[in-house]
Amino acid sequence: MKKLLISLLFICSLTACTSPEYNIYSTLYGVVSDHETGDLIPNATLVLSPGGRTAVTGNDGYFEFQELAPQQYSITVQKEGYKTNRKSINAVSGESIEVNIPMSK
Repeated sequence: MKKLLISLLFICSLTACTSPEYNIYSTLYGVVSDHETGDLIPNATLVLSPGGRTAVTGNDGYFEFQELAPQQYSITVQKEGYKTNRKSINAVSGESIEVNIPMSK
């Protein structure tokens, strides 16, 4: 019985000493829409810089970039029939940041 109790205390002390895990990454998400009508724009291409990661909006105009290091990014959005738009965003460690991007024809 003593051996079991000592083993349990030892295991408990090891787990109590582990540090909690923190999310050091950021997520950028949002929608691309028509500046004049507010309609959501599907199939728009987004390029994240630095890093060169790309995303394409879904039928609902939604996009998302996950697991980003905290720093400043530029998102370039292109869609045929619209002017290219760029937006700068600061990704913050452990946060999800909404970035809605309007486009003009």
